[in-house]
Amino acid sequence: QVRLVESRGGLVPPGESLTLSCTASGSRFRINVMGWYRQAPGKERVLVATVDRDAKPIYADSVKGRFTVSRDNAKNTVELQMNNLKPDDTAVYSCYADLVAWYPDRPYDYELWGQGTQVTVSS
Repeated sequence: QVRLVESRGGLVPPGESLTLSCTASGSRFRINVMGWYRQAPGKERVLVATVDRDAKPIYADSVKGRFTVSRDNAKNTVELQMNNLKPDDTAVYSCYADLVAWYPDRPYDYELWGQGTQVTVSS
């Protein structure tokens, strides 16, 4: 069974930086796309940034130029470096993975989510 474990978010003043990390653990799997989504209070969950195995990123317009997503395929980790944080970035951030796992020898494609971590940007 594959699972995603995220680092903790926190309370950050506007203009400051914060890095989130996420690690996938388990056996016999390969992650295709990995990244982050967020859900602000009263709003739907939306994409923040994802990155494929070739390190090609996709960013939401609202975070371009401020956030950087990166991954380590060997370690099955993804990081989100968030700079110049704004109050509008306040949300629950969830790690996401689109992956293939073998049970026991048959491949299964599915999506996996982390438990979510709160990021609050406020003075």
